[in-house]
Amino acid sequence: MRLFTVDAFTDTAFKGNPAAVCLLDSPVTDRWMQSVAAEMNLSETAFLLGDSLRWFTPATEVTLCGHATLATAHVLYSTGAATGQLEFSTASGTLTVNRLPDGTLTMDFPAKEVTPAAVPAGLEKALGVTPVQVGKSHLDLLVELDSEQTVRSLAPDIAALGAVDARGVIVTALGTETDFVSRFFAPNVGVPEDPVTGSAHCALSPYWSARLGRASLTGAQLSARGGIVHVTHDGNRVRLAGRAVTVLTGTLEI
Repeated sequence: MRLFTVDAFTDTAFKGNPAAVCLLDSPVTDRWMQSVAAEMNLSETAFLLGDSLRWFTPATEVTLCGHATLATAHVLYSTGAATGQLEFSTASGTLTVNRLPDGTLTMDFPAKEVTPAAVPAGLEKALGVTPVQVGKSHLDLLVELDSEQTVRSLAPDIAALGAVDARGVIVTALGTETDFVSRFFAPNVGVPEDPVTGSAHCALSPYWSARLGRASLTGAQLSARGGIVHVTHDGNRVRLAGRAVTVLTGTLEI
């Protein structure tokens, strides 16, 4: 089976968020996919069989992943396996991807409403900062901080963050060169810090659109690798746009 490593939400190799993409020839077991994801040891490994797309971290399956979907679409377009609109059947419903003439890929994802929430026990201590406000978005927490620099310099206690009652923690603030910035920590699913997180932007997009009064925004994720995500909020959907680069192509022989 063909296996790829793709850097997503970037046009430069070794930046953005790396994802593995496995093009399955036939059905396989969940245990096998989890074993491959653990072997790849990236934040996400995508498995595509027909139009069915699934995503696994090194520790568990997830119900939505933006950068691995972008990586999968990039593989199909760049290898000539697809030309027009893609439709993936996933645990989060049908996700569509289109390629613009300049090579940018646009994905149609469900928007995630952010509702105000109390500060969970242990969150402030784990982050080492006091939030401006905290919201709940499906399984994740969204934590707004006072500045881009605070987000950039954040050095959370990852073990303590894993004890907070949330799948992941999205930390965000107004940007200086982009509309907003963010980082994403998800030790509870085996990802201490994710380099660039498409699913988090499904919450960041409506959150900052409401604050800034504009539907189309640009976000920068301030991980060590860094990445840019262009977002457009449209009702209960979010369009995520970005580019991707293939860095490895191989054959999985197991």
